[in-house]
Amino acid sequence: MRLLLDTHVLVWCLSGDRKLPPATAELIRDPATDVYFSAVSIWEVAIKSALGKMRADANAMLKYLVDEGFTELPVMARHTVATVALPMHHRDPFDRLLVAQSRLESLRLLTNDKIMALYGEPVVLVG
Repeated sequence: MRLLLDTHVLVWCLSGDRKLPPATAELIRDPATDVYFSAVSIWEVAIKSALGKMRADANAMLKYLVDEGFTELPVMARHTVATVALPMHHRDPFDRLLVAQSRLESLRLLTNDKIMALYGEPVVLVG
């Protein structure tokens, strides 16, 4: 299975937050699962941290993800263009980009955001 983690799920995973359902944590840890994180999530964390909306260190987060064997998914022009074709369920550009990336790269996007779940496959609601 190939998974892309939404920013919240990524943060929960890294912090050991109890909001991450045990079955989801198990799936992420499964050696047969390829887990991806988007550059857009690191960007979102960096911006929210700088604005004081989140307490996180984007540099430390990136290092940990790479050290743990997660695969970085860069933001490419075709990902950004694909956001235009998405219905306007969600206005958050970070979330729209994650949905577009998951569709184009054939990844299941794990999220706790009910609005993102409106996009259907490949978005998977957890929590």
